[in-house]
Amino acid sequence: MIVQLLVAVISTLAFAVLFHVPRQEYLYCAVNGGLGWMVYKFCLGCGIGVPVSSLWATLTLTLVARVLSALRKMPSTVFLLAGIFTLVPGSGVYYTAYYLIMNELSKCTAKGIETFKIAGAIVLGIIFGLALPQSWFNRLGRLTDKKEAAGKI
Repeated sequence: MIVQLLVAVISTLAFAVLFHVPRQEYLYCAVNGGLGWMVYKFCLGCGIGVPVSSLWATLTLTLVARVLSALRKMPSTVFLLAGIFTLVPGSGVYYTAYYLIMNELSKCTAKGIETFKIAGAIVLGIIFGLALPQSWFNRLGRLTDKKEAAGKI
């Protein structure tokens, strides 16, 4: 589990570098990606299926990205795009195409439907996370601004 968490954090960090995220945000992106992977693995360990686990992990990632957005005064997409990298079903797309090319249509259909469910769950997780009013998250940013201002006086 720890190895998987480290790989998730490092791969999210690498993806943040690839997407030219500002350097001071690398750590936050990496932690968000690791947190999403932990939620995903926790849900799988509880016996929840892959699509629903992806939904919960994406919802968590989206909410944390919005909190970080308010606290760090950055767009939430900075944290969300890098963080969601570990959940994207790239192997599912690959195997769907592979089975199609190998003319194994039953496997292609099964893998394609599973991949589509995971992708749909990721979309729903983002939609649910973005459905909350931004003002809720902006309050966090204002609270930290007030604390910083009080500390400087």
